Order: sequence, then C-alpha cells, then structure tokens
Amino acid sequence: MNPWSLIGLTVCALTVPAAQADIGSRIWATGGVTTIEGSAGGGLVPWALLGSYASDQEWGGTLALSRVKTDDYTLSVTGVGLNWHNRVELTLARQTLDLDSLVFTLKNGFGLEQDELSQDILGAKVRLAGDVLYSPWGQWSAGVQYKRQRDFTVPEAIGARDDSGTDVYLGGSKLFFAAVFDRNLLVNATARATRANQGGLLGFGGDRNNGYQVMAEGSVGLFINRQWLVGAEYRQKPDNLGFATEDDWWDLFVAWVPDRRLAVTAALVNLGDVATLESQQGVYLSLQGSF
Repeated sequence: MNPWSLIGLTVCALTVPAAQADIGSRIWATGGVTTIEGSAGGGLVPWALLGSYASDQEWGGTLALSRVKTDDYTLSVTGVGLNWHNRVELTLARQTLDLDSLVFTLKNGFGLEQDELSQDILGAKVRLAGDVLYSPWGQWSAGVQYKRQRDFTVPEAIGARDDSGTDVYLGGSKLFFAAVFDRNLLVNATARATRANQGGLLGFGGDRNNGYQVMAEGSVGLFINRQWLVGAEYRQKPDNLGFATEDDWWDLFVAWVPDRRLAVTAALVNLGDVATLESQQGVYLSLQGSF
C-alpha cells in the first residue's frame, strides 16, 4: 500500500467514536489546522500555534489530507506533524500539483510531457514566548521549511535557479476574548523570508530575482462558537520569474471542529495568475486528525 494512502486511512481511524480518549490538555481548537505546507495554521498561512492539543508536559501529533481545486490546477497535500511539550513542532508534507493545462500550454515551446509537479517539505517550528490565550502580546514562534522538488524539469525550463530552498518565518498569534459581538477573535501575523516560486512548486529563484525577500502574511478568524471558526487569509508572494507574473494568494475559510480528534476546513481560494494561466480561483478542503 502507498504510504500516503496509509496515512489517509489513519486519519479516518482517528475520527471514530473512541475519540473521546484524552489527547492533550490544551483548550479546544487551539492547535489550528494544517496548512498546505504541513505546519499548524490556517490553509495558506502558518500561525504561531503548534499543532495538536499537547501542553507543556505532553506530546501530540496530527495527520492531514488537503486538496485545492482551481480552474486549471489540482493540488493534493498529505502532511504529518509532531508536537513536543508545546515547544517544538516537526512536520513533513508532500505536495503534488496536477498541471495538465500547463503542459498543454508549454509543450510546443519547451517539449515538456511531465503532467505533475511534486515536492517534499520538512518543517520545524519553535514557540519562542507567550501564550495565544493569556499573554498580552500573544504567542510568538519561529519556523523553517526546507522544500525540495522531486522532478526539476518544468521549473528549470521556465527559469527557476534551484530545485530546493528554505523558507524562514516569524509569526505571532493572539486570541481576543469577546472581541466581536461577544465572539472570540483570532489574529495572526507572519513574516516570511523566501525565494520560492509558487510556494516552491515552480522551483526557487529566477531571472528577475534570486535572493531572499521578506513577504507579509496574515490571518483573522472569528469563533462563532467552540466548534465553528470563519475567517480570511492573505499571503504575499515574491515575483522571481520573467516567464510569468506571480500574484498574492488569499482565501475565505470556515473550519469545523466537532471533536478534539477531528477538524474539517473548507475555503474559497484565489491564487491569481499561475504560470501564465490566469485567475486561478477555486475551492480548498482539508481533513485533519489529531492524536
């Protein structure tokens, strides 16, 4: 059996009624969900929160399956994370991008027949200070994501310099109690140093720019009640390739946390122009299991 399929079956197993067992002592939904890069956060943006419900003397983990479907692309992501003492988060994710439409566009000029792009992302996040609930200035974490292409043919053909790269980010998250119509409000701000093209799926660096740039990312979420969170995210992007302009990303999301072992996230996403294919808008769906 494919190991990524096995992870998916494990996620399903985590959601059975036996989920009433103790899986950590942190407050409901304070682990966020899993981003498309594997770290705890929203769908597009990592937060300062660490995944699962592990507190200072505990460890926990997450398993997640995500899918983004736009007009011309489909991105599938499988991720696994480990939280040690609510201090260190280690994550691994694999992204696979179906690019049939792009290959049809490029093959006459570049002779390309590859029908998908894939990369692995190894991440680490450290909680530096604070607590998202009780500290006046919230919780602050620093993270690193090492990304490596599994096949560099297409990115190299369109001008990417490298098949691997490392993103470094600093994030702060704060929950404001009874802030909007007596509902709790979660706010997150992240600064990311990166040279990744389309998150790394189109390689790293390019003819326009090959150095690191600091990009701003942000999220805001309103808890309707303990189980439902609605919000929005924005992610600024570099523009390294002369081949095609790269636009910023944003989404509008809703997360449902019916059980401490399960979180389901759905979103409307706008990725802008991606590799000459314009106005890539669509839907995002993610299933996360915690243990």
